[in-house]
Amino acid sequence: MECNGIKLLRIWCGVKVINNKQHANLMMVRTQAKTKLWLTNKEIPIVGEGKVKLLKTIDVEGSLNKACGKLNISYKHAWLQIKEIEHAIGEAVLTTKCGGKMQGSKLTEKTRHLLKEYDSYQNLLSQTFYDKTFWEVISLKITARNQIKGKVTSIEKNEIIAKIKIDIKPATVTAIITEEAAEALNIQNGDDVTAIIKSTEIMIGKE
Repeated sequence: MECNGIKLLRIWCGVKVINNKQHANLMMVRTQAKTKLWLTNKEIPIVGEGKVKLLKTIDVEGSLNKACGKLNISYKHAWLQIKEIEHAIGEAVLTTKCGGKMQGSKLTEKTRHLLKEYDSYQNLLSQTFYDKTFWEVISLKITARNQIKGKVTSIEKNEIIAKIKIDIKPATVTAIITEEAAEALNIQNGDDVTAIIKSTEIMIGKE
């Protein structure tokens, strides 16, 4: 997926095992799925959760130095983080003014756009991956090959991605794919499709 020449999405998913009893004869443990989201440019990481937090704090505080104090990190570490982002996107992340009442640091328009895109994808993850029904459905209907037959009930598209809801009864799952992929498959409301569950994502297939 690309926007202004930048490939925007990479999602890593892992499973964190939480053992509440630490007992030798414990037969079952509770598990909790976790995700990490990065924006990338041709496989070069741009921002993840930590860098996004730094940029948002700079935006609020109006100063890189004040942001470092707020986050309890060294100025050198924060500066290196900024330089890594600039290297990935090929331009400045901050505009800085020295002296006078207006001194400080501000985010560039492109930086604000990156944060907006990051938040957009994070919201989509919250609506799907962290949805309780999503995991209940998988446990009820998943097959040996991780494929679930269903019917498309809604399609939401923007310039980058398509969010496709699939009714698999007794509930609904959501696949997030590129808009190009949705168009290539010619997915329409009411189509019979297959949701393909992977460890990191839900793919979609159509016969």
